[in-house]
Formats: sequence, structure tokens, C-alpha cells
Amino acid sequence: MTSHTPFCAIDFGTSNSAIALSGAAGRMALVDVESGQRTMPTAVFYQVEGLAPHEPPQRLYGRAALAAYVAGHEGRLMRSMKSILGSTLAEQSTEVGDGRAVRYLDVVGGYLQHLKTLAEREAGAPLARAVLGRPVYFVDDDPVRDAAAQAALEAAARSVGFEEISFQFEPIAAALDYEQQATEEQLVLVADIGGGTSDFSLVRVGPARRERLERKDDILANHGVHIAGTDFDRHIELASILPLCGYRGLGPARPGTTPREVPSRVYFDLATWHLINTVYTAPRMAELQRMRSFYGDPRQHERLMTVLEEHLGHALLGEAEAAKIAVAEGGATRIDLARLEQDLTATLDEPQAVRALDADLQRIVDAAGETLRVAGVAADAVDVLYFTGGSTGFRPLAQRIAESLPAARPMHGDRHASVAQGLGVHAQRLYR
Repeated sequence: MTSHTPFCAIDFGTSNSAIALSGAAGRMALVDVESGQRTMPTAVFYQVEGLAPHEPPQRLYGRAALAAYVAGHEGRLMRSMKSILGSTLAEQSTEVGDGRAVRYLDVVGGYLQHLKTLAEREAGAPLARAVLGRPVYFVDDDPVRDAAAQAALEAAARSVGFEEISFQFEPIAAALDYEQQATEEQLVLVADIGGGTSDFSLVRVGPARRERLERKDDILANHGVHIAGTDFDRHIELASILPLCGYRGLGPARPGTTPREVPSRVYFDLATWHLINTVYTAPRMAELQRMRSFYGDPRQHERLMTVLEEHLGHALLGEAEAAKIAVAEGGATRIDLARLEQDLTATLDEPQAVRALDADLQRIVDAAGETLRVAGVAADAVDVLYFTGGSTGFRPLAQRIAESLPAARPMHGDRHASVAQGLGVHAQRLYR
């Protein structure tokens, strides 16, 4: 390939994605992926409304996908597709509406194709070379499944026409982005906390190291856990919304016995993006309908059945995500649940959110400490704590990590674009 052949770098995130493109002078810039936006939600809506039986579903991406879902169009919203990589779901198919089915891995491929098409339109040429970001661990404590996850992502990328593919750890990419502003050599702990994983890398950066292609010796350690924003949303929904639908509710009081807690499996499924549609099957709904007598408060069962009959699972999880963001920005919020029952609301404030997320927050802080332990570096030797990823906007989390590194200077990069920009830096050095 000639030196002017364009190349790209893709941050395929659990919640948001972006693509950086090389220009004529070899400089990288993020592509406008959606009405002036450099990032877009990692979401696909398969719209089947008004289609003839032989017609394939129309695919909408990003904010358009979310808008179609919220507007109530018939079809299937897919989010958090990255979470299926490394699982048995990757090769399985799922129904998207009106008897149509699609393979999960093809959903990933379709989204990558959309990003690639946008970048090719801007480049005016086909793209065959790409750097893809990956978390430190797609799957915790399972090297075989972790390797399978990267292989699945590579297969999806090759299926849409990429021929030369390289991978770079997402937190390393964030370190490369930070390094562009470093004026002296520093030891940086990158905290990349997005929708699916919380990844940490301890990296030595500096002006003298900036142009090196091989940076292996500068990466002192990396570590991560498969806990992040989507897990936060799950716990927020379980703590603040689903109790109104019977989660941890009790059965009828009977003389001489202690009321039993109602079965909880349906609530865990409703709080997990890729499992929500499993509760809408006819056998499952029939089973849950027959469980009315299990509930001491009939209103809880009625609300649960409203969620199932009107397919409100994704909407409720979206409400939990919005509540988490509102708390991060303002400290307290009221959640409107009128779609379940007139005038029904739930509340969430920062102390409630911290209680719901405490175990996850501590595991993330422990992962930061483990990164330093693996590197053999004391906490007071870290110069900079660099935050990136959407979930670093949750103040109690960032504060708790910072408190574990009292000598480090906390700095925040672009929460949604730092990784993509850093992947672009790596691609530029690799392919130019």
C-alpha cells in the first residue's frame, strides 16, 4: 500500500463509539459521525414496521436508533453489543421483530460497517487498514474466552472489508492521547471507565518518548475488571425502580409463617440489556402471569406485567441510566414512571446511588491498586491520574480512586473521545 492510502482507528465502545481517519498529510481527525458529533451511541435499531414479509429490516444507528425506539416504532433496539463478545451469544441469532432474526456478531459487523462507510465517505477512498481498541480484559479471569472475544471482533471487522487489523489496549490509547500535552516525563495511571469495563494502565509518558512506535517498555502494568457503566445502570434500576414492580417484595402474609420473597430472576433479566427480550416470550410471560398469587402487593405484579406486555424493559433501564447521569450532574433526581402507573415516581440521590454501587466502586478502586502492585510501584510515585470514559463523570467513583492516589494530580480527558484520539495516534505511528 502506498503512503497516502488512508487508514483509520475505531473505538468500538460499550456505550459510545468513534472513528478517527488519516488525512492527506497523515494527521488523524475524528470523523463527524452524527450531525456534528464526534461520537455516537453504540446502538442499532432494527425497524420492521410497515415491511413486506420478504423485506429486510431497516437499520438505524446511534441517536437515530434510540429516537426510533423511544418513539415506539416496531422493531428491536440493540445496545451494549460489545458485551456479547467472548460469550456463546456471539454466534447465536436473536429475533428483531415480526419473525425476523439476526446473528449477534452480524449486529457488531453492521455497526462497524456503518462507521467505516462514514469514514470512507469523508476520505473519498476505501479503507482497508484499521487499529481497533480493546479493553484490557473482555472477560475477567478467562484467557480463552478473552482471546475468543478479540477474535470475534476481528472477524466482524474483516467481514466488512478491513484487511490489515491491529489492536491496542484502550487505556494505552488514552495515555497516548494525554502524552500529546505532557511537557516532561511522567508516570501516569490511566483510568478508562466506560460502559462495559474499568481498565487501568500505568504508563511512562513524555516528550522524548512520543515518537516511539514500540512502547512496550513504557507500559509498566495494565489491569481491569468487567464492571462499569452498564453494571451501574443495572444496580440503580434494581435499587430504585424495580422494587415498585416487586423486586425483593414479599408474598402474602399467612398465619404462622414468614412471607417469602418473590422470585427474583425476572428482575435480574430486566436489568440486563441483552437478556431483556428473553422475558417477552409467550411461555415466560404466561409463567409470570400465573405467579400473581406470589405477591403480597398485587400492584407490584400489575406493574411487572405492564412492563412485559408493553415491552418497557429497555425503557426502564434507560430511565436508570438517565437517573445515574442526573445524580452525577446534580446530586438528586425524580424518575417518572407514569408509563407503569399514573403519577408513579421513584427518587434517586447520591447517597442512594453510592449504596447501590458500593461493591462495584470498591472493586474498581481495588483494580487500580492491583495495577500498581503488578508494576511494583508505590501509590505516591504516580504523577498523574488520567480519567477517561463516560463513567468517570460519576463523581463518587472518581473521588474514591483519587483518594487512593493522594500524590497524583487528577486530570480529566475527553470522556468520550480520548480513546479514539489515542488510537488515532497509534494508527498514525503504525501505518504512516
